[in-house]
Amino acid sequence: MAAATAAAALATADPPPAMPQAAGAGGPTTRRDFYWLRSFLAGGIAGCCAKTTVAPLDRVKVLLQAHNHHYKHLGVFSALRAVPQKEGFLGLYKGNGAMMIRIFPYGAIQFMAFEHYKTLITTKLGISGHVHRLMAGSMAGMTAVICTYPLDMVRVRLAFQVKGEHTYTGIIHAFKTIYAKEGGFFGFYRGLMPTILGMAPYAGVSFFTFGTLKSVGLSHAPTLLGRPSSDNPNVLVLKTHVNLLCGGVAGAIAQTISYPFDVTRRRMQLGTVLPEFEKCLTMRDTMKYVYGHHGIRKGLYRGLSLNYIRCIPSQAVAFTTYELMKQFFHLN
Repeated sequence: MAAATAAAALATADPPPAMPQAAGAGGPTTRRDFYWLRSFLAGGIAGCCAKTTVAPLDRVKVLLQAHNHHYKHLGVFSALRAVPQKEGFLGLYKGNGAMMIRIFPYGAIQFMAFEHYKTLITTKLGISGHVHRLMAGSMAGMTAVICTYPLDMVRVRLAFQVKGEHTYTGIIHAFKTIYAKEGGFFGFYRGLMPTILGMAPYAGVSFFTFGTLKSVGLSHAPTLLGRPSSDNPNVLVLKTHVNLLCGGVAGAIAQTISYPFDVTRRRMQLGTVLPEFEKCLTMRDTMKYVYGHHGIRKGLYRGLSLNYIRCIPSQAVAFTTYELMKQFFHLN
């Protein structure tokens, strides 16, 4: 979900202003050349930097959520110490290569889909304000998830492996094995339903909370919390550190609401890797099994504290990198 938080935060940015008409060749045409490609690269690079920063926490989250037998008795911080001791420092980054392949298109798709859905909802349905942001964000998140889900499946399988007990030798081998042994193409979409059900409230609440905090902050304390936009001095935007704080709060609230679906999705994605595989074939059976054997705090919400720790630094890196990339690719 952290990937969704970073992409959702990027997608809340104001759309690029229309370029002024200029005389002669060049001017707006030159500036708009390959605009979507440059936007795609900016969002993708920002997402990759953010996810690499919190990759060790992502690895530990997968191990704790699925109760890996090597680490199931440990907490978040003790697991962060135990993984390097058992698997070396790079063990904290296991599965990160597949994550990079996934997060690059994920951020770009969600960003572009959000703008498309926002325009569509406004023009076709006449809906605006927070509801329009909630609907567009939810739809964009689900679109990005569906498009990149097989990559997330492979990333989770690689992250769950422990040194000396490898089922897959790499990304390509994992794709081939899952396709051959788990039902072909449909094997890559195990756990998609809880992901979709979790993404709708997650993305919706993220956009709603972030938008509300932003509007309330600028309305009541414009001088303290805001500054003139570099693109349009007549428009107030949140200061960078306030923007990051609002995004972190929005992500934390949304994560709390949707987290049980995230735990269910991870277990279904791991499939035959888990010994209790036959008891977790459907979303309902998986949630029932987790709740029955581990309860709410140590089952459905296991690893939630880790997600809170990941939220703020992930957002900080995503926003900072994206702003740098916007300047580098002349998107402002």
